[in-house]
Amino acid sequence: VLFRSFAGVIICLALPFSVMISFICMYYQKIDSNIKSLSGIAIAIGTLVDMGIIMTENIYRRLLVHAQDIKNGIKTRLGVVFEAASEIGSAVMTAILTTVVSFIPVFALGSQEGKLFHPLAWTKTFALLASVVVALTLTPVLALYGLKGKLTPPEKNPLVHRLHLVYEKILRWVLAHRKRFLFIPFLVLMSSLPFAIPKGIVPFVVYIAIALAILLFILPKNKAKAFIVLLVVLIFLTGLFIFIPRVGREFMPPFDEGSILFMPVMRPAVSLTEARRVMQTQDSIIKTFPEVEMVVGKLGRAETATDPAPVEMFETIITLKPKNKWRKGITKEKLIQEMNSALQIPGVSNIWTQPIINRIDMLATGIRTSVGVKVFGPDLKKIEEIAQEVEKTVAAVPGAVDLYSEKIVGKPYIEFKIKRDQIARFGVSVRDVQDVIEMGIGGENITTTVEGRERYPVRVRYLRELRDNPEALKRVFVPTPDGAQVPITQLADIYFVTGPAMINSENGLLRAYVLMNVRGRDMVGFVEEASKVVKDKVKLPQGYFIQWSGQFENQVRAGKKIGILLPISLLINFMLIYMNFRSIIKSVFIFTAIPVTLSGGIWLLALSPFNFSVAVWVGFIALFGVAVDDGILITTYLDDVFKERKDALKTRKDIIEATVYAGLGRIRPAFLTTITTIVALLPIMFLRGTGSEIMQPMAIPSLGGMVIEMIAWFIVPCLYSWRQEKLLLHKQD
Repeated sequence: VLFRSFAGVIICLALPFSVMISFICMYYQKIDSNIKSLSGIAIAIGTLVDMGIIMTENIYRRLLVHAQDIKNGIKTRLGVVFEAASEIGSAVMTAILTTVVSFIPVFALGSQEGKLFHPLAWTKTFALLASVVVALTLTPVLALYGLKGKLTPPEKNPLVHRLHLVYEKILRWVLAHRKRFLFIPFLVLMSSLPFAIPKGIVPFVVYIAIALAILLFILPKNKAKAFIVLLVVLIFLTGLFIFIPRVGREFMPPFDEGSILFMPVMRPAVSLTEARRVMQTQDSIIKTFPEVEMVVGKLGRAETATDPAPVEMFETIITLKPKNKWRKGITKEKLIQEMNSALQIPGVSNIWTQPIINRIDMLATGIRTSVGVKVFGPDLKKIEEIAQEVEKTVAAVPGAVDLYSEKIVGKPYIEFKIKRDQIARFGVSVRDVQDVIEMGIGGENITTTVEGRERYPVRVRYLRELRDNPEALKRVFVPTPDGAQVPITQLADIYFVTGPAMINSENGLLRAYVLMNVRGRDMVGFVEEASKVVKDKVKLPQGYFIQWSGQFENQVRAGKKIGILLPISLLINFMLIYMNFRSIIKSVFIFTAIPVTLSGGIWLLALSPFNFSVAVWVGFIALFGVAVDDGILITTYLDDVFKERKDALKTRKDIIEATVYAGLGRIRPAFLTTITTIVALLPIMFLRGTGSEIMQPMAIPSLGGMVIEMIAWFIVPCLYSWRQEKLLLHKQD
């Protein structure tokens, strides 16, 4: 676009220098190089060259304007370059500070989301600060020595010439039909908001209030026309609010770990032998799928309190082959559905997840699935009944899969009730009877054998055939002090009872789980609908209550924090712009780019398969930081032009001509900064493989927003000239 190869070299040098400085800062901040930290640099690539583009273009234009003065010795090249750099230095600093400040909400995130996105925020901040340092120091020096010889005016560049023709034609129409034009960004914004605003009376009132507040400024002066336009617009917006589907919400986009964790659950009464047989059968069925590389099942638990897995719960890790070896048309979701259909075994509840996210969820919430319900109360049987009722109720909610209510009671036990009067007759103590039960039937460790570095306990108990059936247990003998052997049935009654397989508690209250996963819809929307259904249909006795838990808790927590900090960061951005221009009205004109770009990001998100998540909001935060850059750039030059032509602005035509001149003077760098950002983000949208699930949702808001941001090239001149006309009329009056 500059039609000079060395100018492109000057601009592109910002990339390696900024990235190198970022890595140096990462080293001293002890930030690892991973998907998250590198994503910060990746989504900033297009923005890194923006400051260099603006600086180089302004120096190039100034050297062209003062070429004759330099030739005649009136001005020096150094002086012209210095003036050009000084002219936009404050605008460059303001633009970069707004981007850095916009990341305050990301730095304030805590818990999981903080650990995930802090590296991204740091690396992008390092890269942006490095780029502005390069633009203010290295770029002018390189331009001083590199932009020599005969410089080609922009008008002789075919691309720039065509750009100027199109921009001027559209801008003149905009300035002649301001209210008609402003209806375009108004409709773009209002048509996008229903995707993000929940349904309800209060959101609808807020939505209509926003529309009315904007319409006050752009309705026709004729009352009849204004009423008709207002009526049509309100009917149209009401239809949009009612019928547009909402974009879902979740904590983070699903991350493909490349493997599957299959966690079937059986009844508590299952024996170790039967559980092993079922697990081996499942493993053999899973191995028949051609996409499966390896299957490893785990039964029981390790000798640690952090893995309280009962016998009835299996953990089977399924390692998958590379996707190029899969059947044509098969996806991971379809593969799980096929496996689930093939593994329908009576008495077994299937749960499908992934190894890493499963461990994170269990450590963070205690829930083995993405969503769960905790039932609290004083009685185990009653909370199990409530859990089963919750399971049946939630099963009717669309999106609920892998449902399983925890079976608390149902484990078979043999209970020995000692007859105290009988043991007194034989002179046997309670301890003597309990020792026989413990050692003979249950077994007791009496010593430990050492085999090299390994140690094994030595356990003593009866042979299996002497304790493996009820009749054999009745023939167990208890020694008396006089040497007699008394059958245990004379000293104790033997009962076969069912009881809890495991007693779980939380905060001193007994607890049961209802586990479930969500497929085919967003997680937060599912929880909101399911919790409402459960509240209406499940009646809880006094002293019992339920609590929803899972990944959505992270989204709710992060959403609350972002909801508070994002407006604060935008307010700080507004104050930075105000301090640069010393005008609230001009700052508002520039800030109109925020809602416009927001609408672009929402529209592209609605057209994509992703939901609102923390990753998406980080993308919007990054977008808001760069959305105002073109507005700052154009407003700076509008101020300069109107200041130079202050005495010549006598009519509306003079104001329009000055506005067009200023717009043409800044459309080239504005076009370059926007296009480079879009082009830098496009490759991310075509990424496949590990990490793309996180990077694409972050790139979507910036990509969609920067495409719609082109409207800001016309909004700022439109509003600026409108205000100047009002000031001129007031002055003339």
